[in-house]
Amino acid sequence: TAATQPSTDWHLKENSREHHTSKFSGDELVVRRGQAFTVTFKGTEEPEQNFIFVAETGPKPSKATKTLATFGLSSTASKESWSAVLQSSSSNSVSISISSPHNAVIGRYKLSVQSTSDGRSSTTSLGTFVLLFNPWSSGDNVFMPSTAECEEYVLEEFGIIFAGTKSHISSFGWNFGQFQGDILNICLSIMDRSLYYRQDPVTDVSHRNDPKYVGRVLSSMVNANDDQGVVLGNWSGNYEGGKNPTSWTGSGEILQSWKKSGFKPVRYGQCWVFAAVLTTVLRCLGIPTRTITNFSSAHDADGNLRVDEFYDASGNHLERGADSVWNFHVWNESWFTRNDLGPSYSGWQILDATPQEESGGIYQCGPAPRHAIKEGEVDLEYDCPFVFAEVNADCMYWNYDSATGKKTLIFSKSTEIGESISTKAVGRDDRVDVTKDYKYEEGSTKERDIFKKARKKLGLEDKFDPTAPTPKEIEQKPDISGKFKVAGSLEVGKDLNLLLVLVNLQSDAKAVHVNMTAWSTLYTRKPVHEIWKDSLSVTLSPKEEKRFPIKIQYNEYQQRLTTDKTIQVTAICHVEGGIQVLVQRNVTLDNPAIDVQVLGEAKVNKEVDVEVVFTNPIDTDVMDCVLQVEGSDLLTGILELRIPPLKANEKSSTKFKIIPSEAGPKHLLVNFTCDKFADIKTFKALNVID
Repeated sequence: TAATQPSTDWHLKENSREHHTSKFSGDELVVRRGQAFTVTFKGTEEPEQNFIFVAETGPKPSKATKTLATFGLSSTASKESWSAVLQSSSSNSVSISISSPHNAVIGRYKLSVQSTSDGRSSTTSLGTFVLLFNPWSSGDNVFMPSTAECEEYVLEEFGIIFAGTKSHISSFGWNFGQFQGDILNICLSIMDRSLYYRQDPVTDVSHRNDPKYVGRVLSSMVNANDDQGVVLGNWSGNYEGGKNPTSWTGSGEILQSWKKSGFKPVRYGQCWVFAAVLTTVLRCLGIPTRTITNFSSAHDADGNLRVDEFYDASGNHLERGADSVWNFHVWNESWFTRNDLGPSYSGWQILDATPQEESGGIYQCGPAPRHAIKEGEVDLEYDCPFVFAEVNADCMYWNYDSATGKKTLIFSKSTEIGESISTKAVGRDDRVDVTKDYKYEEGSTKERDIFKKARKKLGLEDKFDPTAPTPKEIEQKPDISGKFKVAGSLEVGKDLNLLLVLVNLQSDAKAVHVNMTAWSTLYTRKPVHEIWKDSLSVTLSPKEEKRFPIKIQYNEYQQRLTTDKTIQVTAICHVEGGIQVLVQRNVTLDNPAIDVQVLGEAKVNKEVDVEVVFTNPIDTDVMDCVLQVEGSDLLTGILELRIPPLKANEKSSTKFKIIPSEAGPKHLLVNFTCDKFADIKTFKALNVID
């Protein structure tokens, strides 16, 4: 006979404090593997030596797949297997300490107890609990020795994501919200909807003890490709039928929409959205995880460690070939051991949920050990060649003549890709540069040796590549050099002022004809609208430097700017009797500022006023103003406020109330959008007191 015990006491408060799970909000016990927890249930002292406990998970629990454990009482807890130790008993209840092994399968378990009395056996269900990875426990594959790092990479619900360009890094806050509401249940259901589970549920669940496996499966499930996963990517510049990727401020809304819609992919995401959602899911399950931004990130589609970019004679960036260089790309690092590769490859592992290239037939990427990327060990699992190229590929710029189909190399650069690799600091709202953990110093012999080693391992050294430039093409030297300098501020609503600086490198005069274009682009450098074009002819005296001011007016770009606020300015210089010179700059404009003040002291369960102030910086009206606010433990869900239109240079002040639900350092995220400015984001750190 089986009956459920409504009277099971799971000691929620004490257990969750011990297991670092007290931020979860439900009534169900959540514990971490390899660590004891206490449970009290009705029973008598007499037959306690006859208790047999059963812990089971998954669709077909079995001992062979380590998804079923039966264990009696023992005098001490075991490290290797499930065990139970009697703590105390009275005439009608028994308290037991239950321990799971360090390598237990994670997920939702059913716990029951069988007792035998007078030869009659009865089974009582004690209920369910959820078991997670345990980075605080030295026997766990995700063990992280620093508690400050555990707190940041598992328990912190706020993050900062870096974006922009390498010469102008910007950042915005994100609410991971891994402990809010129903997120844990949603994370568990993500795993049960993967292709891996659908094909073979029993094997899939039995592998959920392994962070490598869980990370790889989730990198495939966070994108919608192949498996109706969480987020649908869209890099077209047209986001009708969904939300613009730049408008999200947290993962909670995305994960909840996915569940509410009956698990239909949420529209739309771009790289930071995939990375942020994967951070939420992995932190929720107990795998230490962070987001990483790589600037000038290569997408090497054909695996030759080279990206080719094509321009026409007017300086327009052509979309030819599948290779591309993104102004930035965001992926994840998760922390765990690599028993399959050996100790030097343990630690940070790269996972990428953005659907870029297939791996094993589906869109998933990683885990690639960061150490293997640095050492050029591109033959190691998983997906090291793709990640290596993202931070190391050589860049080739070609001139393409569509009439003849002829392409001419303009120049090649081996120091362009993979710069200012960034992540949020532990315990502080600052940027930390981790480039040196990905590669040796750019241009050093060691770095070039590693690049050659990777090429060799990929079989590129010995293979003739008809698309590669000839040594003669690579060695040709230009007669002039050029660069764009920013003159003045980079702000939406203001004119964009640049200087084109041209230098004659030779000791004889050079006649130069320059064709210039400016296009609004996505952050992936995909051209969307032409904004401006111009040309000029000049003769440069020997060794002369000349500067040409360029002004692109606000009214020229305003209608055409994408929500990435990015403009690519290109000058192709045709030098008489010499090779062409390409001058290029990707500029990301900043939104105007928005100010947030908390008016008074933030206390648990007490209302406090917040004021948001925005001044319209342009000399026309702004309409359709909407303010979105969210923050874990500060307000439930997302607060959306409509704000009346603002006249030229008018200031608006909006007040609202929040009621903090938990003490400690918290972050309020604010996003302001109107018809002239998309997604002005800021965050406010506040300390909530009891």
